[in-house]
Amino acid sequence: METRSIYDNISPLDHRYYESNRELFDSLGRYLNEHASVRYATQVECALLATHLDARNELTPETEELLKRLPQEIDPAEVYEEERTTQHNVRALVNVIARRLPENCRPFLHKGATSVDILDTAAALRFRDAVCKVLAPLLADLVLDLAALSEREADTPQIGRTHGQHAVPITFGFAVAEYTARLGKSVTALVACAADLRGKLAGAVGAYNATSLLYADPEAFERRHLSRLGIEPAEYSTQMVEPEYLLRLLQECNVAFGIIANLADDLRHLQRSEIGELREHFGSGQVGSSTMPQKRNPWNSEHVKSLWKAFSPRILTYYMDQISEHQRDLSNSASARFIPEFLAGLAAAAARMRRIVSGLQVDREAMLRNLRMTGPMVLAEAAYILLAEAGFADGHERVRRLTLECEERGLSLSELLAEDPELSAALSSGLAAVGAPAAEEFFSQPENYTGRAAARARQIAKRHTLRMETLKKELDL
Repeated sequence: METRSIYDNISPLDHRYYESNRELFDSLGRYLNEHASVRYATQVECALLATHLDARNELTPETEELLKRLPQEIDPAEVYEEERTTQHNVRALVNVIARRLPENCRPFLHKGATSVDILDTAAALRFRDAVCKVLAPLLADLVLDLAALSEREADTPQIGRTHGQHAVPITFGFAVAEYTARLGKSVTALVACAADLRGKLAGAVGAYNATSLLYADPEAFERRHLSRLGIEPAEYSTQMVEPEYLLRLLQECNVAFGIIANLADDLRHLQRSEIGELREHFGSGQVGSSTMPQKRNPWNSEHVKSLWKAFSPRILTYYMDQISEHQRDLSNSASARFIPEFLAGLAAAAARMRRIVSGLQVDREAMLRNLRMTGPMVLAEAAYILLAEAGFADGHERVRRLTLECEERGLSLSELLAEDPELSAALSSGLAAVGAPAAEEFFSQPENYTGRAAARARQIAKRHTLRMETLKKELDL
């Protein structure tokens, strides 16, 4: 058997990323590599042959056993060698399968099918299995990791940020809950899209021309064939399955990829020297810079975003694959072969993000320090809301002017509010009405102004933990 070093491969997926994701990529490979491509296509061919024989009451137990075994026995190298002669991949596969069949079975092999009946159905099965057995469980585990982090840090005060500026306080658990919720919904949608992938046995233009010569109800025969494979037929086919089934799956993969990249970007910024609220795990022998020994770069988060930059634009190719002239052209034959790389890129990013989250160090003191950096100023919203509730129609404008005065006089917002008896009385009354501390204490502890952040973090963590645990159990069935 030919052996080849992984470092002789061209694609970084096959050396650099394989080296750091061996178990994951081996699992994906069972559905996405060329062995899998040949195996699934053989499975479709064998299921079709079995359906023909069964329709004629000629399917013996021995033949059925042979057809179940053949997908594991066909060597891609033999198919590729045959293709040198045929210059046609599916006819090469058919010839290789035929050599292993009894004489009486050979006339029924590939009968009534066109190449894409086999290829599109096999691709649907491959991608469905890759998503449901490897990718979705991996993403579900990432959601569970995020939910656990959100729960653990539900009460950890953190300054909220909009437009890169300090806004009002939240909690770090609430910040993480954003990604728990977004990715949790995406994983659920991803599995639904995978489950809805379709196959076909409708012939060269999708009108059942060939199988109409064989069966009174060719559509029933198609359903009978595809049911052996556990897949539904497309509602309408040309020579190809409607491309939108697969496109929706790839769109949702891209959605999940973008969510993970967004999380990576947030985590990276929170590790900036001037923020310093988080830190990725850093090994005792790890080097951050080849020249600056003190550096501890957030390179894992940056790496995830970089993977997204490399793979996310590929979705444009899959949109272009929607278009095929009339009943079919061959303009997707090369581009579609790279779909496994897209799925592998997403898997690598998800796996890396799981490692980031599991080793993430949260500096709660830094979070509190940053929250208090602008002092009571972050409670300007609270002051305005309380004044508006007390009947001050110009509450927002009065507080805005006070914030400007704070900068001019070098005083805190609470000090300026205290200078105005009318405002102080209104604030105290409003705080007392909602059971909050007195104004002096309230405005000196902005970390307590977090609304429902902690409660929402726990609610979302609990909801998506249950969803992902249920989803993983369903995928195991």
